[in-house]
Amino acid sequence: MRLPRDLSGTDLAKALTRVGYQVTRQSGSHVRLTTDTPSQHHVTIPAHDSLKVGTLAGILSDVAGHLKLSRDELLQKLFG
Repeated sequence: MRLPRDLSGTDLAKALTRVGYQVTRQSGSHVRLTTDTPSQHHVTIPAHDSLKVGTLAGILSDVAGHLKLSRDELLQKLFG
């Protein structure tokens, strides 16, 4: 599945709540999300209007690795 090109940081944070992440704090233009499933994991997302493709790919790879999913499986759960 292809990465979305016009995804904002806020939209990504909302999408990550579907796989168990919750917003734990916001500092300036960055949002920190945390999950306790299967173990504790934190990810920080810039709350910009449009995320750069490399930034989005890095965040999704980090989350997919923690959840033991492929990036395509994660994209399907988030946006499919």
